[in-house]
Amino acid sequence: MPNHLIKETSPYLLQHADNPVDWYPWGKEALDRARAQNKPILLSIGYSACHWCHVMAHESFEDTEVAAVMNTHFINIKVDREERPDIDQIYQSAHYALNHRSGGWPLTMFLTPEQKPFFGGTYFPKEARYGMPGFLQLLPKIAEAYHTRTAAIEQQNTALLQLLAQSLPASETGTSLSRQPIEQAWKQLASQFDETYGGFGDAPKFLHPAELQFCLRRYVTENNIQALHVVTHTLEKMAYGGLYDQLGGGFCRYSTDRYWRIPHFEKMLYDNALLLPLYADTWLLTGNPLFKQVVEETANWVVREMQAGTDGGYFSSLDADSEHEEGKFYVWDKEAVAAVLTAEEYAVIAPYYGLDRPPNFENQYWHFEVVQTIEAIAAHNRIDQETTQQLISSARKKLLAQRELRVRPGRDEKILTSWNALMIKGMARAGQIFEREEWINSALQAMDFIRAKLWQDDGHLLATFKDGKAHLNAYLDDYAFLLDSLLTLIQIRFRQIDFDCALTLAEALLTRFEDKTSGGFFFTSHDHEKLIHRPKTGHDGATPSGNGVAAITLQRSGYLLNEPRYLAAAERTLSIFSDALRHQASSHCSLLIALEEHLEPIRTIHLSGNETELRVWLKALTTCSLNTISVAFPRELSGLPDSLTKRSALSEKVSAQVCEGRRCLPEIHSLNELLQVCGVHGRITFP
Repeated sequence: MPNHLIKETSPYLLQHADNPVDWYPWGKEALDRARAQNKPILLSIGYSACHWCHVMAHESFEDTEVAAVMNTHFINIKVDREERPDIDQIYQSAHYALNHRSGGWPLTMFLTPEQKPFFGGTYFPKEARYGMPGFLQLLPKIAEAYHTRTAAIEQQNTALLQLLAQSLPASETGTSLSRQPIEQAWKQLASQFDETYGGFGDAPKFLHPAELQFCLRRYVTENNIQALHVVTHTLEKMAYGGLYDQLGGGFCRYSTDRYWRIPHFEKMLYDNALLLPLYADTWLLTGNPLFKQVVEETANWVVREMQAGTDGGYFSSLDADSEHEEGKFYVWDKEAVAAVLTAEEYAVIAPYYGLDRPPNFENQYWHFEVVQTIEAIAAHNRIDQETTQQLISSARKKLLAQRELRVRPGRDEKILTSWNALMIKGMARAGQIFEREEWINSALQAMDFIRAKLWQDDGHLLATFKDGKAHLNAYLDDYAFLLDSLLTLIQIRFRQIDFDCALTLAEALLTRFEDKTSGGFFFTSHDHEKLIHRPKTGHDGATPSGNGVAAITLQRSGYLLNEPRYLAAAERTLSIFSDALRHQASSHCSLLIALEEHLEPIRTIHLSGNETELRVWLKALTTCSLNTISVAFPRELSGLPDSLTKRSALSEKVSAQVCEGRRCLPEIHSLNELLQVCGVHGRITFP
């Protein structure tokens, strides 16, 4: 018989619906049952693409012996961390406080019926091994401790809740905002930069898109050539490595090694959403053809494999595993490669992807990474580079077609508002830079899907959609990321409905999430379910900080619309996080971008005139779009804020109003003059 997860929409929860464990979703029924029976809660948090979540499920949750112990001693709750990032944040923080080390997934926490954690870990094997306690032996001991050590647990809980409360940023009187954290963050990132292989730090090596975007801004705003090198070198190494799907496009979540060689094979929507505009922006500055190739292949992968038809949103992830083996879909043996290709194709693809070297995956298989240049391969095979490139291209197409015949990894087809918002911005920005209408249309379709399925008539958002059902109160990230994507869309293809939606979202951030007393934004709305802690985080993780993006977007909206309330909310956010910016600068790159635009307001350009000529002007302004907001307001726009009414020209002739902060120049009627004012420069010559 299925357990209580059978009515859920989350693919991760449904993976466990037939477990012998009596799982509940997080909710009133499970929490009430724990209190009524005075049983501790076993909380297991994971997500559908997680390899070690699958391992623990196969070893323990599908095992009747383990399930019997769990069912006897605990109320068992399963949470999809992608649907409930609020719960995940709280108990990841609690795990760190209890164990003094970072967590991960699966996260295994033991709670009192009042939701207070008293013990936790991540993956536990069924039987003890590798220095880890066995789950089967651990469970009775934890249950016994809950019933016999009540006073000690209560004392620990009190201390833990105090720690969580102290983690909230505290307002400071007389705070002055300066560039010091920006300069400090660059120094920290430069010292952490891996000069040989790119990226920051050692293995496991993560993508750090917020940090790379921050470094790219150092070049755009300060002409910092070293910062540009940090970005370009990292993006090149990532694109040539096994982290990147060399056949199908798209990036995996992180590299298990320093060299970007062997990834953790899950492919997440949010990683690719953040890397798309980063590669596109860097191509805009450098003209590096590799970056253009990566954007094209990744955007095509998104449309091909991650979008729900021609009018749908974007799916969440592809699994790391297929046929119960991690990476099986992606790795090759030499014989399988040779069987698909001609001798001429194999002669170039083998050295290109390292098939002439020892296997790089489990001493048995090859996972493709670019290890030789086309120039070297052409010289070795005594053919010209153009022929070499053609042979590589034809070989890649054949291998991709052959790979499509394999058993595919599972796809998590829930549609998350926040991650969709990131991909909408990424696809729209890539489409703008490379003039690819189909990518812009993909973004617009996803935005329309969110508005139709996840947007409620009262202006509230829901967090997730699957199988015809939208549910769960949306979070700060949903609102902030969606506002950010709308600001991108209205610059590329202005639509009244997007403009109206952006205004509603900006107001919602203030009314539903802002801490009116201290400043900043809570992760959950004021009407959200009450949990043991209400996070207000400023640091970036795998996705940008919700507070950082809220501050950026409100500030930009404030300058665009001349709305002082938005500017004041952004400034209060920067003030409350000022201590964190001073002491942990490089962990707060999104907030630092907001700080930089607070100290030196971003340039805004209001364009009006006939539509045909407006498109020409917008296209020309793409080059300076890294530090400029350019919006073409149509003449027929209704409901325009009073601050913009005077800028809505009735003339057919195109005009531009250039403002920096609240200071505006006289109207400009010449495109060449506008480009001179905006300081548009040619690209760097790529070596």
